[in-house]
Amino acid sequence: MSTSAEPATPLRAVVFDFDGLVLDTEWCEWITAAEMFTDHGTELSLELWKTFIGSLEHPHWTDILEEQLGRPIDRADLLTRRRMLQTECNAGLAPLPGVVGLLGALSGDGIPLAVASSSSADWVHGHLRGHGLLDHFATIATGDEVARTKPDPAVYLLACERLGVHPSSTVAIEDSVNGVAAAKAAGMFAVAVPGSLTRDMDFSAADLVVDSCAALTPARLATLLS
Repeated sequence: MSTSAEPATPLRAVVFDFDGLVLDTEWCEWITAAEMFTDHGTELSLELWKTFIGSLEHPHWTDILEEQLGRPIDRADLLTRRRMLQTECNAGLAPLPGVVGLLGALSGDGIPLAVASSSSADWVHGHLRGHGLLDHFATIATGDEVARTKPDPAVYLLACERLGVHPSSTVAIEDSVNGVAAAKAAGMFAVAVPGSLTRDMDFSAADLVVDSCAALTPARLATLLS
């Protein structure tokens, strides 16, 4: 019997989540929603909010607020106020540690890149363009293009289809449990980079967990497929 090692499956593509991985927009989402609750004399559960991260398959925060208050709220006013707070918070964000370097290294090695996000196309494209990162990605798949968002695998499958690669030859990089579940359900390898709100969550389903994208290189990602 041969003792030679089997050749590693080539890394055909890497697919990035966006919110909480490229930019910490998840923090801005949380803090601005929580402020709306505080203004009404109640509290938004952080533990509940964490289960929402990475997905749109959950109750809207205005529904939760109305249920806690037991009365109707002026949703239009609250949504407008929160959007203003989000805009201010997001304007102060920079790409998270290691992201820019990893994108450059992968692009330099000729590895196709994509984004698979539960957020809308306008949201993702706008932020990436504003930070000069849009050109790194061959395609961007978003939640408004699929019937169900993460943890459903649809948005990852769409990204792989557009890249022309099989999911089993790709790596997804995620900051949320819902995102890791979506990537694994799609048949991809999954790397977890827990964010500011998800560091204490259970990422045992991921193939690799690191503190930041600074710990990742094209070679380290490729070893996951061997």
